Amino acid sequence: MDNGMENMLDMYLFETNSLLEQLDELLIEAEKAGDFTVDDVNEIFRIMHTVKGSSAMMEFTSLMQIAHHIEDLFFFIRENGLESLDISHKSTLFDLMFRSTDMLRAEVSKVENNEPLSDNVDHLTQEINSFLKKISKDNNETGNKEKSVKAPEPQEAQTPAAAPAPAAPAVNLEEIRMELADCPDDKAPFFLRIFYDEGCGMENLRAFMLISSLKESGLEFGFYPKDVETNSQTCGIIVEKGFFLTFGSRKDADMAISQINNLNNIRSYELIENVHAATSKTAETQNVQASSTAADHENTAAANTPAASAGHQMPSKQNLISVNLTKLDNLVAIVGEIVITESMVTSSPEIQNLKNLDSFLKATRQLRKLTDDLQDIVMSLRMVPISGVFQKMNRIVRDMKQKLKKDVRLTIIGENTEVDKSIVDSIGDPIMHIVRNSMDHGIEETAEERIAAGKNPQGELILSASHTTNEVIISISDDGRGVNPAGVLAKAKKNGILTKPESEYTHKEILALLLAPGFSTNEVVTEFSGRGVGMDVVKKNVENIGGTITITSELGKGMCTTLKIPLTMAIVDGMEIAVGKSVFTIPIANIRQSFKVKNEEVIYDTEGNEIIKCMNQFYPIIRIHRLYNIETEITSIEDGILVWVESGDKSYCLFVDDLLGEQQVVVKPLPVYLNSFNIKDSGISGCTILGDGNISIILDVLNLYAAAHNQY
Repeated sequence: MDNGMENMLDMYLFETNSLLEQLDELLIEAEKAGDFTVDDVNEIFRIMHTVKGSSAMMEFTSLMQIAHHIEDLFFFIRENGLESLDISHKSTLFDLMFRSTDMLRAEVSKVENNEPLSDNVDHLTQEINSFLKKISKDNNETGNKEKSVKAPEPQEAQTPAAAPAPAAPAVNLEEIRMELADCPDDKAPFFLRIFYDEGCGMENLRAFMLISSLKESGLEFGFYPKDVETNSQTCGIIVEKGFFLTFGSRKDADMAISQINNLNNIRSYELIENVHAATSKTAETQNVQASSTAADHENTAAANTPAASAGHQMPSKQNLISVNLTKLDNLVAIVGEIVITESMVTSSPEIQNLKNLDSFLKATRQLRKLTDDLQDIVMSLRMVPISGVFQKMNRIVRDMKQKLKKDVRLTIIGENTEVDKSIVDSIGDPIMHIVRNSMDHGIEETAEERIAAGKNPQGELILSASHTTNEVIISISDDGRGVNPAGVLAKAKKNGILTKPESEYTHKEILALLLAPGFSTNEVVTEFSGRGVGMDVVKKNVENIGGTITITSELGKGMCTTLKIPLTMAIVDGMEIAVGKSVFTIPIANIRQSFKVKNEEVIYDTEGNEIIKCMNQFYPIIRIHRLYNIETEITSIEDGILVWVESGDKSYCLFVDDLLGEQQVVVKPLPVYLNSFNIKDSGISGCTILGDGNISIILDVLNLYAAAHNQY
């Protein structure tokens, strides 16, 4: 696939996915309200019209056919009014639309994965046609005027029309008129010439979308080239000569311009008064002599082109552009290298031995500020609202409500919280698993059961997101049955998951068993399974992106699953620590405090493990030199430093030789061949390059505790 075609495909996928997400949200809100509005009908028609046109242009027949039939259906509804649908019609229409959007999404997914599209979607298109015939018949029987809607054959939509013959670039009104000689609207009083941003791509599709938008506003106009919907070759014509709209009045042209000013990717436009059209009308009612005078007037006007036309550069506005994520990844990698190089320059041993470095130090401080600003800007480019993931849960809840016959409402809080794009893509599946488990196993089976427990008959599922300094906290809670600790312990014992006597498990540890591999509280595997099925996979996926997952529950009151996810994983603030001749990095976000202690302050548990009291709480001490078998002269607790760290539900103190200072570090993944050694289970999450060129291991505070616990 050449680069131009690949860019067109990327644009098609981006815009089609955006439209389908918009459609899904619209349908869910309409179903909640119990009816469509006139605006809903117009919007669905517009979306399907756009998807149909762009899919036909890309020659994705299955997508084009489905969109085309839905467009026909909503054309009928729009023309006959919502009163043409009764309650049973609307219920059927909602189900039909949800299944249609599912089919469209499935076909788009095949395009994304480079899989062949379905060669037959007749089962769905025939169902849409049958429904259209049904409402048409019912509408006729109630006395409404019959509207017949004939869908064009798919081949017609796909057959590209011949591209117009190239013409010389237009330089004045007369040449533009000649250029439009083969356009039926060349006699129109006004025409608007539009140029798109250089290199934006898919100019014909953009022109088609503009046409659709203007038609939705009720404007009457012509356009040229005429076959932008089906002929991708018109891209070159539009780039070279522009896209033309023709209007019968200045008022219509001005209304179009007001809409064009709000669109992206339009570089400039030019409104031209076609004096030839006005004089031609006059000539029809006058004699030959008067006609000659009119022609002279036309020639004078044509010579004075600036007075007859107005050129406009698009007003400055906040433009949004879509950028390939790979390019952003490369940019982040380059910024990371800049951060490392800046650190290497400023900490170079050769420089440290020089005197009178005031000007140099001033420059390095400015360089550090600029690199920090550059890093912030680059990272902000990757930040996207979590709303896309949250809104998809509306559809999950809607479908499960119908299949499980449960009345549940989904409440969304903090959907505008922004997270790194790669992390947003990674948490969609974990959140979906948790939502499904809450719907299937958390919420009571019947309204009567909830009423007997003193609850609202309608269950509630709350999905919320909020920011802290370095992480986003996502919680999924329900007001259902909650978790029965005794049942969990019994099931865990049956599955051989318990590692100590049942009586020694705390409430928190019992809930953590829900995340153990192979654990399930459902005796029978259902379509959605039960709470616990797949939760070990959820835990693994969350931890793979540096996050943690915790569960809280009260029997009879409900359950809450909390995910703590880092805002980004590329560049972090770290504290460099020394242990022997080794240097490690601890993320600042995991550090609560560092302090020195005396020997008598350390106490021991029954197994001889060291514990320290801090803030009226007791925390275990982990000696890094023992964990990793590092030779060091600092072995007395009084000679080293304790670093109090915390991650998820784990909080403890690390014993290290010394603190070397805070530094921004670029997280580098470990070599793939190290995966076979389960090195991440040893409390190591990655590495970074220090200013002196040496490598520092980045510690994973959560897994390090587990590694030390297993060793001891």
